[in-house]
Amino acid sequence: MLVSILGVWYALHDVSFSELADVAGQIELLPFAAAIVVVTLTFPLRTVRWRYLLRLNGEALPFLPLWHATAIGFMANNILPARAGEVVRIYAAGRLTEVSYSASFGSIAIERVFDGLTILLLMAVAFSFSDLTFDGIAIQGISLASIAKTGSFVFFGLLAVSMWAVHKPELGLALADRIAHKVLPMRWADKAVAIASGLLQGLDSLRDPKRFLAVLFWSLAVWIVNGLSFWLGFQAFNIDVPISGAFILQTVIAFGVAVPQAPGYIGGFEAIIKATLTVFAIEASRSVSFALLYHVGGFIPITLLGFYSLSRSRFRLADLTRTSEEKAE
Repeated sequence: MLVSILGVWYALHDVSFSELADVAGQIELLPFAAAIVVVTLTFPLRTVRWRYLLRLNGEALPFLPLWHATAIGFMANNILPARAGEVVRIYAAGRLTEVSYSASFGSIAIERVFDGLTILLLMAVAFSFSDLTFDGIAIQGISLASIAKTGSFVFFGLLAVSMWAVHKPELGLALADRIAHKVLPMRWADKAVAIASGLLQGLDSLRDPKRFLAVLFWSLAVWIVNGLSFWLGFQAFNIDVPISGAFILQTVIAFGVAVPQAPGYIGGFEAIIKATLTVFAIEASRSVSFALLYHVGGFIPITLLGFYSLSRSRFRLADLTRTSEEKAE
């Protein structure tokens, strides 16, 4: 919550509401509406990708239950703190299909690895088509070069470990069993090993080259579409930043909102956009107005879709959060 409070202060402390209203009054509605439609399209694209990551007995799951789980999860991210929507999404998938919770968790974990690698790749491509350099950009004292290097090290490392584990499952489980029984009580150690076994099921997509390439393709689709939505938003607010800047912005946002904060990333989202667009010499009132309206515009559709999916799924959000707490005990 502190991160969000600081973000709100940073975003708003040097702009007046009259300035924000003036900029908002100049918005071009058609490209803004297009931006919101396009960013909302990323959620069904995520569902398509999830079908390649998550299987039941080797068979693809139907689209609709996974769509409902996706919509419910991202809706929960908007109304619950600390990215709790990720947990809700896992348990929604478990309730709507017969897939195990640990396999669902494993699929989302590897999804995040592909997300990280994809946005870093797109940022590198964006720099190759611009006059900017990694070393030439720092956001609030943090260079993009350091973000890119750290992110690449972490995500390539996680991918390498995952590839090893899924191709050497016996060794991976033996190592997990040895570590768990050394550091945990027996009851917890057995449970940890069972979870590790389920996680390997969730990583199974890495074993099949065709599924691996499909996940990579749909990861590119998700983040190219997401980057285009930022660029359309720039057009709506007359923000003179090239499309490469949209892909740079989405990378900074993706890493920035990973920090636990208030529901819907309120404050943090706006602060990141303001700080990033400052690099491109965009005045504060314009960048903050864009951040606020784009945030609200993207917030509403998936939240409504999530509540609709929740109503169609015949259980309540409280059921999912309660189940997740019980499973953690």
